[in-house]
Amino acid sequence: MSYLALARKWRPKAFSDVVGQQHVLRALINGLDQNRLHHAFLFSGTRGVGKTTLARIFAKSLNCEQGVSSTPCGECQSCIEVDSGRFVDLIEVDAASRTKVDDTRELLDNVQYAPSRGRYKVYLIDEVHMLSTSSFNALLKTLEEPPPHVKFLFATTDPQKLPVTILSRCLQFNLRRLDLQQISQHLAFILQNEAISFEQNALINIARAADGSMRDALSLLDQAISFGAGNVTAAQIDQMLGSINQDQLYTLIEALLEQDGKTLLEQANELSIQGRDFNKALNDLLSLLQRINTIQLVPNVAFAEELNYDKLAEFGQRSSPELIQLFYQIALNGKRDLAFAADPKSGFEMTLLRMLSFQPKIGETSITTSSVTSSPVRPEAQKKTNIQPKAPINIDAVNAAEPASPQYLTESKQIVVETPTSDSTHEIDTSRTASERSSQLTADNWLHTISQLKLTAFSRQLADNSAFVKFEDNHVTLHVTPELAHLATDKARERLENVLSKHLNQTIKVTLQQSTEQATTTTTLATARAEHAKSSQQHAVNSIHSDPAVDAIKQAFNAHVIESTIKPLD
Repeated sequence: MSYLALARKWRPKAFSDVVGQQHVLRALINGLDQNRLHHAFLFSGTRGVGKTTLARIFAKSLNCEQGVSSTPCGECQSCIEVDSGRFVDLIEVDAASRTKVDDTRELLDNVQYAPSRGRYKVYLIDEVHMLSTSSFNALLKTLEEPPPHVKFLFATTDPQKLPVTILSRCLQFNLRRLDLQQISQHLAFILQNEAISFEQNALINIARAADGSMRDALSLLDQAISFGAGNVTAAQIDQMLGSINQDQLYTLIEALLEQDGKTLLEQANELSIQGRDFNKALNDLLSLLQRINTIQLVPNVAFAEELNYDKLAEFGQRSSPELIQLFYQIALNGKRDLAFAADPKSGFEMTLLRMLSFQPKIGETSITTSSVTSSPVRPEAQKKTNIQPKAPINIDAVNAAEPASPQYLTESKQIVVETPTSDSTHEIDTSRTASERSSQLTADNWLHTISQLKLTAFSRQLADNSAFVKFEDNHVTLHVTPELAHLATDKARERLENVLSKHLNQTIKVTLQQSTEQATTTTTLATARAEHAKSSQQHAVNSIHSDPAVDAIKQAFNAHVIESTIKPLD
């Protein structure tokens, strides 16, 4: 008897044999058991996830001689013929090779006739999106009002290409890609039944190369068994797929953390001698860096397929999450640029050297990330510059060497410092109590008085921008500049009068002057605040520039201070 490929030999023959896709199985099983059967089903998903397999099991469930159920017997004549692909009432059509409208019409000519052997006549159309527009139109009427003995099962890898008129007449099931654990466990189950020895790491590598497709995984497993003469080992899989093994990846990460350029180049040369695909090598490196960074940031995460969790955790402890992110970004850009390199080996080497070159250097005058975050300013620096650690500023740390891709070298650091309190700046005293309020308004107490008033909207704007002129007989005269004359509305003035009267416990009248001839030397609250803010900002900038900690960071990273990001805190 000729050899039967594993993908065909181990093709599921019942819903219980299907790996994954529980969301689809539940709907199909309940529909069969409760006899709630739609006339058209659409199975979509990437290649090798079980679209046509589910359709065949469904057809077998419909026509089993024991009755319609989700558990066909598998022993009756109908079940056997469906499994062997020769059941006369299961019409399988490859739409990719029968796209013409004449083919579709020929197919539909027999729809009206009753099934020959089974309970239902089942049309299984694979890659249905390949049909022409005319074919869809020919199918539409039959699909809308099919005979009771007909079921349509469609399978497609690209449901977006189907007309909405077809989609609206089908029950749609989207089959998901299988994860590494599902594929590797099923491969292990098959190899155990086939009495073939294997290594778990080898199955994980096959599952990763299958990219979510069980059929691809079984085809690769067939190839691996032949390649290894009946044994499936990780080393053989790496050689067969041209991928880099885990030990080589760990050596690369170790060399990067130790800043060992010689080992990096030796490993790159070894990969070249072994004939490895450098694009796949970068993919494997990216996957490893992603797992390390995930363990760093989510310590309790568990990778079911990861057999060397402790090793990755060790790498995570020896490096910062920012450094691993930097390696990942460089590898990602290196993969993109690999096609433009002189040759794949040199492109791979330059990617590794770029990771080596752009690591932050830790020296005697350098400040590490942790020191910048936890202790941004030394105590003696605070004493000298009167800086309090609160207001954030940004410092762009740029390596002195110009990079080919600037994103590799530019890193934004944020330290937190406090701005000093200016002794020379005029402070607005707002600490007086009600008992200290004066019943007389003067130029000296005007700013303090209006700062205490509970005003809103235009009345607050009017008070803040009014200059004191005089106060006589409970009548206060204020001056407003012509460009702010729109604030001097009757409503705003009345509101100001009411609040002033309540504040001073006497009836106050307000007169507003807008003439440019009125000279006043009294400042407004708005201008006083602006002058105070300007003085505080300048004092903050001066304090940052004179701080020794900031000078150390600038020298260590060849950085400069962005003054616009300095914010004083009062």
